[in-house]
Amino acid sequence: MTRVFSLIPFIVLALIGTPALAALNIFATVPEWAALAQEIGGDKVKVFSATQALQDPHHVEAKPSLITRLRNADLVVATGAELEVGWLPLALRESGNGKVQPGQPGYFEAAGCVRMLEVPTRLDRADGDVHAAGNPHIQTDPRNILKVGEALAKRMGEVDAANAAAYAASFHAFAERWRSALTRWEAAAAPLRGQPVVSQHKAWPYLYDWLGLKEVATLEPKPGVEPSVAYLGELLSRLSTQPPKAVIRTAYNSPRPAEWYAQQARVPLVVLPFTVGGSDGAKDLFGLFDDTVARLKAAIDAHGR
Repeated sequence: MTRVFSLIPFIVLALIGTPALAALNIFATVPEWAALAQEIGGDKVKVFSATQALQDPHHVEAKPSLITRLRNADLVVATGAELEVGWLPLALRESGNGKVQPGQPGYFEAAGCVRMLEVPTRLDRADGDVHAAGNPHIQTDPRNILKVGEALAKRMGEVDAANAAAYAASFHAFAERWRSALTRWEAAAAPLRGQPVVSQHKAWPYLYDWLGLKEVATLEPKPGVEPSVAYLGELLSRLSTQPPKAVIRTAYNSPRPAEWYAQQARVPLVVLPFTVGGSDGAKDLFGLFDDTVARLKAAIDAHGR
């Protein structure tokens, strides 16, 4: 017994002298980038998402809990293109965390990695919620996920050099699986090309660009502006000669405008997950696009081509 007790101080000292394997703390503004960072980082990261799938990412409050999370973050992963402009700059400033401020290695914007669509030729608040850098909903095109992932893995390696090789290897493995899935999704979605659809919100230009769907109208008269019954009636009349094959909304949109239009136009209403967690099938990034393609195909097939 004496021998055992005599060893305790040495064991304690050894434990104290052994550095803890600290995980890279990642603060993601939206679920898709949280999921991507987790794919790349595995057990070497701790990832927090500031929003969830049934929350409108345009309207977030800079709560003290988010500021506390930012205070302890090593890397912020944001969409950019003004998606988070209403809350993230304030939260970053209040956090006092110098290493995750814009311009620092600990701050990463996904929008800078891809070709932006719907870049406005003029800026006027009368036009609704228009983003100067272009439409920020880049995650709806899986080709963009690959581009963002490559840049994110590199940045994670710069912030956490000790695990840079592991991040690069994880991204390489993810990219191989993702390219295989892309081939599968594109083959399954081939019948969607050229099909006319109506969107509730300007959330899908990247998805439509990828799949070749044709957006003929949006239910919102201007981005972010709730449509009136009178406006929906005018839209219904205008599209009566060439009706769309479906009306599409995000999981977080108010259901009323899309439900009204779908009923009056007698076309399927498709609720797409939009991001990870937006449906039971969209549990991860792969499930997000499995479910998106399946829902679109089911609606178009049901309405007939």
